[in-house]
Amino acid sequence: MVAVVILLFTNLFPNSEDPNYGIFVGRTARQLQESLAHSVHVVAPVPYFPKWLPLPGKVRSLSRVSRWLKMSRIPAKEQWGGITVYHPRYFLLPVLSEPFHGVLMFLGTVLLILRLHAQLRFDCVDAHFVYPDGFAAVLLGKFLRLPVVVTAHGTDLNLYPQYWLLRPLIRWTLRGTERVICVSMALKSIVLSLNISNDKVVVIPNGVDLERFHPVDKTKARVMLGMPVDAEVVVAVGQLISRKGHDFLIHAAACLRPKFPRLKVFIIGEGSLGESLQRTVLALGLEQHVSLPGAVKNDELFRWYSAADVTCLASSREGFPCVLLESLACGTPVVATAVDGTTELVNSLDLGLLVQQDARSISEGLARALQIKWINAALARHARSFTWQRTAIATAEILARSLHPDQNGIPGRKP
Repeated sequence: MVAVVILLFTNLFPNSEDPNYGIFVGRTARQLQESLAHSVHVVAPVPYFPKWLPLPGKVRSLSRVSRWLKMSRIPAKEQWGGITVYHPRYFLLPVLSEPFHGVLMFLGTVLLILRLHAQLRFDCVDAHFVYPDGFAAVLLGKFLRLPVVVTAHGTDLNLYPQYWLLRPLIRWTLRGTERVICVSMALKSIVLSLNISNDKVVVIPNGVDLERFHPVDKTKARVMLGMPVDAEVVVAVGQLISRKGHDFLIHAAACLRPKFPRLKVFIIGEGSLGESLQRTVLALGLEQHVSLPGAVKNDELFRWYSAADVTCLASSREGFPCVLLESLACGTPVVATAVDGTTELVNSLDLGLLVQQDARSISEGLARALQIKWINAALARHARSFTWQRTAIATAEILARSLHPDQNGIPGRKP
């Protein structure tokens, strides 16, 4: 296979301040470079907001200000897993400049990319997240006369098209790409509803790092994490934001407490709702049952999944949830809301249970899951069919087709 020089353009990429951010994109990039010998160069723009400007009221919370400060510390250039990552700044006024987000991202990155292109001679642009990242990538592709492939991951399609200002920008982006990759059939159906040709859209699910996520002895994992070995343990992994539905899980825990007095729920992550969720825990008297341990490094999560009896994902929307794949790879069943790509992954009662996003449905699902004798080896075996190498191979084929659309995906440089 001829090596392709890829400009991977996205805000969704791990960085030194937030190593877990966009790690699903990082995994594919690493496989493209290490396993498939392509040359991957990442431009991951970082929004810049001048300190002397007052923040709009909607983003004045302490957690959001902290997030802006964290982003300001991201270096202009760094290495991640052997890949060079550039972090150019672009101006962004929170909330108010959203319709211009894509243009601002393009303007903030174009000079750097021009310099890199003169040196590296990119063959194609591999963009992740349709808006604003994909929009800016299509502008870059037109400017540099390079083919662009964009991958939709979730919110960029299952939420943003509902906003009348963003819908035409998203449609323009999708029409301006050579190919559109969706991580689930649910997202593909949204693309098709925007009058994009079926021939242009392909589904490539997310994968799981099997070297990192694998079963370990439950008792040993609990002892290492300081958990009681005889408790019923539920783990939830995800940002502490509204769409993850952690508040429903906390209320579900209150419903479960009488039947499972030893219940322990661990909600792993950080985000703007951290303080609010903690107040809910205190108001319901669940201090002995629900804990919010904060963010956990990705390479340590396998112990939490292995220690759990079940993993819960109570989201209102999902693309193709990596956390469920990670849990299954560790031999732990899942209870998840029946939304979007989740239903495509949890497609058998042998893997877990699907519920509605309300406390009663979640509590009933968890109660059932805690009483089922699951075949843990079968769960891990199912997850092994989803690997990042498989995802990267399929992605590389689509990138190759963008270079030679009439030559059945034979890779090589565009003349």
